[in-house]
Amino acid sequence: MGVRCGRVEHYANAKLVEEKVFKDPVHRYIHVRDQVIWDLIATKEFQRLRRIRQLGTTYLVFHGAEHSRFNHSLGVYEIVRRITDDVFRGRSEWDEQERLLILCAALLHDLGHGPFSHAFETVFHTDHEYFTRQILLGNTEVNGVLRKVSEDFPDMVAQVIEKKYPNELVVSLISSQIDADRMDYLQRDAYYTGVSYGHFDMERILRVMRPREGKVIIKSSGMHAVEDYIMSRYQMYLQVYFHPVSRSAEVLLNNILKRAKQLNEEDYQFALEPTHFKAFFENSITIEDYLALDEYILLTYFQFWMKEKDPILSDLCSRFVNRKLFQYSNLNPEEEPERFNRLKDLFAQMGIDPEYYLYHDCTTDLPYDFYRPGKESTRLPIFLLMPNGEIRELSQESLIVDAIAGRIKSDHKVYFPKEILHDESIDANLRNELHKLIG
Repeated sequence: MGVRCGRVEHYANAKLVEEKVFKDPVHRYIHVRDQVIWDLIATKEFQRLRRIRQLGTTYLVFHGAEHSRFNHSLGVYEIVRRITDDVFRGRSEWDEQERLLILCAALLHDLGHGPFSHAFETVFHTDHEYFTRQILLGNTEVNGVLRKVSEDFPDMVAQVIEKKYPNELVVSLISSQIDADRMDYLQRDAYYTGVSYGHFDMERILRVMRPREGKVIIKSSGMHAVEDYIMSRYQMYLQVYFHPVSRSAEVLLNNILKRAKQLNEEDYQFALEPTHFKAFFENSITIEDYLALDEYILLTYFQFWMKEKDPILSDLCSRFVNRKLFQYSNLNPEEEPERFNRLKDLFAQMGIDPEYYLYHDCTTDLPYDFYRPGKESTRLPIFLLMPNGEIRELSQESLIVDAIAGRIKSDHKVYFPKEILHDESIDANLRNELHKLIG
């Protein structure tokens, strides 16, 4: 037993003979010196993240947004590496024994994401957090690497990602109001979409971070850098993540998967048998089934489904592949139920299935992730370390943060094919009423 433990400890502390680097447009370089990290990157489960876009359908709006969850995961790892190796090292509140644990959790935190995550999870009722845990703990290459550290190490990594690890300080580095995950994706998404909203002074924030029991705190001298970070996040959600055209593409994607699922339930004979989807149609998904799907596979099926005999599936796939997206109009069915119901009636009278061609979407259905302290937030607020040693919650000191804290902006829209507004084959009276209802 002693020999085995010695070998395990040796692997946990093993360093590469020469440091490896990944050239990165956001952080300049991603540095890897730990053998465990290098081995995890080489696993097939982690390499799969190259085939999962970070921003889903956003590339159909911001054409540069082709980056993957692979390079985002490397970025989160690099930020955490800098925090633990440069900022926290030597401080009494930080346990150096947890360094490898948080590095692995940072690298693997998005491991369970599926293709076009949000729409996919909505239709097939999957949960990327659940599958992250299954990949970490199942019969996978990732699990094999983690178990070489220790038998309980995969479960420890899973606990950190699930926010159940006893030391909340460790969890907060990748899941808090100001964490490595957000600091990477804001900058990375801003870079690839070409917008200026997501830029902030990360170097300053890292310099003023300090470990405390159960949380990371920020020296008050860095408050303005944190304000800039919060406003960047707020603007990115409004201008990029909830962009109405990107949401239109996601509506199409959602309806394609929903239609394929319904046709399977009706024993429809596909020209191309959707073998990759069978487990998802039947809700009998294994890790192998889940890992076999990526966005390349989905887009290949969409190309074939464009030629299916089912007119709805064929049309929806053609729209998505060729970017013939739905139009949108501001409408909240909860506030105007009669207007929305009349729209559905009109679509039915026109011979257009409202189930697939009239879709209500609200951004508050998604994580509207800007700073909200107190009971409305599931995350701890950001704390400042004042010059006198007092710990103060950020919005108590920042007028900017106080002004936006707790304010939720909902955006309701309905999506529909814009060509029906001008289709002269549709009865003119129906079209005129449609114009009035759409506004």
